[in-house]
Amino acid sequence: MALKCGIVGLPNVGKSTLFNCLSSAKAQAANFPFCTIEPNLGVISVPDERLNKLAEIVHPGKIVPATCEIVDIAGLVKGASKGEGLGNKFLGNIRECDAIIHVIRCFEDDNVVREGGMAVNPIEDKEIIDTELQLKDLETIESQLAKQQKIAATGNKDAKILVSVLEAYKEVLEQGKNARSVEFESKEEQQAAHDLFLLTTKPVLYVCNVDESSAKTGNEYSKQIEKIAAEEGAEAMVIAAKTEEDIASLDSYEDKQMFLEELGLEESGVNRLINKAYHLLNLQTFITAGEMEVKAWTFHKGWKAPQCAGVIHTDFEKGFIRAEVIKYEDYLKYGSEAAIREAGKLGIEGKEYVVQDGDIMHFRFNV
Repeated sequence: MALKCGIVGLPNVGKSTLFNCLSSAKAQAANFPFCTIEPNLGVISVPDERLNKLAEIVHPGKIVPATCEIVDIAGLVKGASKGEGLGNKFLGNIRECDAIIHVIRCFEDDNVVREGGMAVNPIEDKEIIDTELQLKDLETIESQLAKQQKIAATGNKDAKILVSVLEAYKEVLEQGKNARSVEFESKEEQQAAHDLFLLTTKPVLYVCNVDESSAKTGNEYSKQIEKIAAEEGAEAMVIAAKTEEDIASLDSYEDKQMFLEELGLEESGVNRLINKAYHLLNLQTFITAGEMEVKAWTFHKGWKAPQCAGVIHTDFEKGFIRAEVIKYEDYLKYGSEAAIREAGKLGIEGKEYVVQDGDIMHFRFNV
């Protein structure tokens, strides 16, 4: 299951530095706008200590973590919705992403020029990006609304549904709010809304890029963004991207852990960010464990056993018979599949079983 998150923000807020930390692909990090002309794409592993713990028991040939794609999209500027900077291209790149990682400058540094040369102002920075995305969505809506109203006037049911969705979105966007603040009750409306692929319906994670001294607790700038995010029902987190880049450059795991301890952090900001992005999309992981590999598989929270079987192969879903399920904690406790069976802890589940995060699965099927 491909998951793609786009990193957005104004120029010089630390997007490419953060991307460097997230991916082995190296974006050029420089102190001027549009240094990232083509979107940089990196495939990154989703950190999951459970895979390592299982590997200690199973001794597989390899460990295969879940992955997601991170796209470093060049800095948006005021007027991007009208094509300023390289606006249309960048907004098109965002449209292809499943979620948005919105990086906001929350640090002082005389050597890094803020767009326009003004004082650091994270709220204004956030609003500039929000406004550009909202204006682009309004353009999308207005281009369809008149046409759909004419079709709806003929009695077309689908067009009537789409018109009500378009009008609901138009109302909130004109108030300067994001489209994700609108919720639809009927499945028909939800499907029509989904098919519009609006930019501001995408789930967003606000990343407050702070200096090293604020890496643990944040600062006054980041607290402003966290407050606004809470009001929106959005996620926000603090990360010191430059410091994370220093950590990522260290060779050994021990050195990295020592650096984190000095900062008073239990886990790197990069790991926290990846996991937050993963869960932002309501994604979870089930695991297959055997001598060949211990592997994480991505599925949507709430999926039943046959749907998860289909993640491995469509034949598994078509010919699904049952799923053999071991809870992760039981695998650690009993230490082998044979011992789990003997203890009566192997679950035999049918088509209605809702798979849980961390379930160790074996599917029986017949095609």
